[in-house]
Amino acid sequence: MKFLIIALLILTSFSGCSQNAAYPITSYQTEGIKAPNTHYIGEAWLNAIIHDDTELGYNITKATFKANSTLDWHKHSTAQVLIIVDGQAYYQERGKDPIILKEGDVIKCEKDTEHWHSSTKTSDVTYLALYGGGQPTSWTEVLSQEYYDKIAKMLGHE
Repeated sequence: MKFLIIALLILTSFSGCSQNAAYPITSYQTEGIKAPNTHYIGEAWLNAIIHDDTELGYNITKATFKANSTLDWHKHSTAQVLIIVDGQAYYQERGKDPIILKEGDVIKCEKDTEHWHSSTKTSDVTYLALYGGGQPTSWTEVLSQEYYDKIAKMLGHE
């Protein structure tokens, strides 16, 4: 009987140390789900880390684009911040020259600014996108493979 009581005390103390399933925990380390090829060329994976949280008022999405993959031109009704976590990306706003973003770079795109971003020809890219909730992305123009190839060549990636 004494052994049974000691065993119950030990088991009870271990259960108090386990992670509580009542907390809504997600992970940015998972790749997420493969995105349908609707508004991009190539292969993309999306992980909606925080999505449609009315209290926060913004979303955080982790996106991974395999090399030689790109999004179409688009804009958002709120500002968007991109944080490059791994790899390299192309980024361009309408009327401006394209640039290369590298791991550690952070860029803010103002609301209603038409832009596109992608992996480079030779590098996968993973980034966190922070943007306001509410209105969905407005897709404005298809970004052709020919245009993407021209930008890659201009930026030294053939």
